Amino acid sequence: MSETLRATEVAAPAGPASDTDLLARTADAVRAAGAVLRERFGDVVAHRTREELMSALAANDEAALDILRPALTGLRPNAGWVEDELDGGALPSGEWWVVDPAEGNVNHLHALPEWAVTATLVRDNRPVLTAVHLPLTGETYTALTGAGAHLDGRPLHVSPTTDLGLGLVATSQARPDEDEEVVRRIGSSITAMLSDALVVRTSVPATLHLLNVAAGRIDAFWQFAGARADLLPGALLVTEAGGRITDAEGRPWTPQSDGFLAAAPGVHTQAVATLSR
Repeated sequence: MSETLRATEVAAPAGPASDTDLLARTADAVRAAGAVLRERFGDVVAHRTREELMSALAANDEAALDILRPALTGLRPNAGWVEDELDGGALPSGEWWVVDPAEGNVNHLHALPEWAVTATLVRDNRPVLTAVHLPLTGETYTALTGAGAHLDGRPLHVSPTTDLGLGLVATSQARPDEDEEVVRRIGSSITAMLSDALVVRTSVPATLHLLNVAAGRIDAFWQFAGARADLLPGALLVTEAGGRITDAEGRPWTPQSDGFLAAAPGVHTQAVATLSR
């Protein structure tokens, strides 16, 4: 299916669809939305005030949502829709679409290449399938519970690294205007990782770091606070690629957790020790 297809062309299945079929059609939808955002990408979008910035961000979101909302609603008409990609915490029971129409939107507006379109189907608070499209490279990352993680159909595997001191690690700012306690925690964790890991990367958005963990390019990613939309897609991709997902203290992660860690199994315990200092 062409990337330039609009939502009306991402047809819903005639009968009940398997999760495998749903994933394929979800990937079609994020590619179609990504094509729209790619057409809008170019020069830095000038903004002199916070209001102008927010307006430009919203315009990108709406352009992608014009494709995603009808396409995904057509696939699962009874699924809920998470309206705010910055929301966190647990969802009500049942199926929900958790979508970030322009993950890394601020990068898009600044003519930086690190942005994507994501869509994740959550069932009773567990992500069951996700599709992440990078319009500038044409890459589509997908994962389905129990069926692995893939990049354009090729299986993904996390890094075999067993020494955090040889590891490339990353973190991200969860949202603008983070509260002071979280800001201090981010700063101290970066300082600790600078001592224990080989190299530390700090940038937004979280999803792109998590793609790299799933693909074995980055050994660990952590974040404090965070929204469902920027963690759930990568959490499923990393898990299905053989990685470990916990909170920053090594406990099971849920959307209510105040910390998040995705790591290759060989460095997970070391990363927990570093972040717990």
